[in-house]
Amino acid sequence: MSVAVTDLRDLAERGAAELETASAEDVLRWANEHLGRIAVAASMQDTVLVHLASRVVPGIDVLFLDTGYHFPETLQTRDRVAATYDVTLRNLTARQTVAEQDETYGARLHDRDPDLCCTLRKTHPLDEAIDEYDGWATGLRRAESVTRASTPVVTFDERREKIKLAPLATWTDAQVDAYVAEHDVIMNPLLAQGYPSIGCAPCTRKVLAGEDARAGRWSGNDKTECGIHL
Repeated sequence: MSVAVTDLRDLAERGAAELETASAEDVLRWANEHLGRIAVAASMQDTVLVHLASRVVPGIDVLFLDTGYHFPETLQTRDRVAATYDVTLRNLTARQTVAEQDETYGARLHDRDPDLCCTLRKTHPLDEAIDEYDGWATGLRRAESVTRASTPVVTFDERREKIKLAPLATWTDAQVDAYVAEHDVIMNPLLAQGYPSIGCAPCTRKVLAGEDARAGRWSGNDKTECGIHL
């Protein structure tokens, strides 16, 4: 049974106060206990959060935004996750195929208007899917970049009127590496090839030494997020 919006807002405030220093597992247990239905949004860059969630909430829905522009390695990672972890993978697609979008807006919209392309192929499909849940979890971490340094562990997603969870928000890179090694977590092969942040192929490049981990995303313009976290 879904939870009323006013109750979700109150829950988010309580969760933010109570769970700032809680383990990632306890954040997910709290959400599973207090919310009617939750999901994990996963880009298949790494699958740390998906693996962890599959242990805490077996069978949990995992939302993957299949934009039509992903690297083959990302799609292979998605397929390995679906076959290996105790999750229910939901492959979310835009209302238009890439070819249909090209016909409507012109080819290579991602080059001319990356915000609109992300809105059509990521934000809208996720918004529609999240309508079915009371809360959703993301793998955002404060250590990833300066733009994510203040990521809350629990917050109320005002635009979607849902609770948003970031169970790994306080994790360092070393903690991620340790969890991956301990549990043999499935990782996107591109991570070992100079892509510390992986999005759609046309908008992602390798990162040079000394650059921010997300410097390879939308390189050449001031865009830093696809929009699903705004």
